[in-house]
Amino acid sequence: MVLAIAALVLTAVPPLISAALPGVELKAAARRTLSSLRLARETAIRSGEDAALLVDVEGRRLELPGFRSIALPQRIDLQLEAARGEMLDEQRGAIRFFPDGSSTGGRIILARGEGREQRGYQVGVTWLTGRVRMGPWEAE
Repeated sequence: MVLAIAALVLTAVPPLISAALPGVELKAAARRTLSSLRLARETAIRSGEDAALLVDVEGRRLELPGFRSIALPQRIDLQLEAARGEMLDEQRGAIRFFPDGSSTGGRIILARGEGREQRGYQVGVTWLTGRVRMGPWEAE
């Protein structure tokens, strides 16, 4: 009985917290994006084959083949800047990593707000080294 109540509380509380604290939800989504890109890089290095993180801007999904896809909250605006050859269409593209750790490079922006008030995080990949970094982002 106690375990059933604890399970109920644990499933009900996270959505309430994220609705009350939108900044926490945004940062958590950026960290999940960062982790997914790092996993793609590690996968490419370990397997000796290219690995690409697929980004569906409209569907707000991140997918690394062979792993579980990640659904990002609908309240977050998502933007993808990737190499032209990695874009499947205007709403879908990939950031690819190679076995030597390098990448096609790119940037994923996760934001909230309207127009010039839009703020959030950018998760970028350096093409030469494949280094993945996260930092604050503001609309210009």
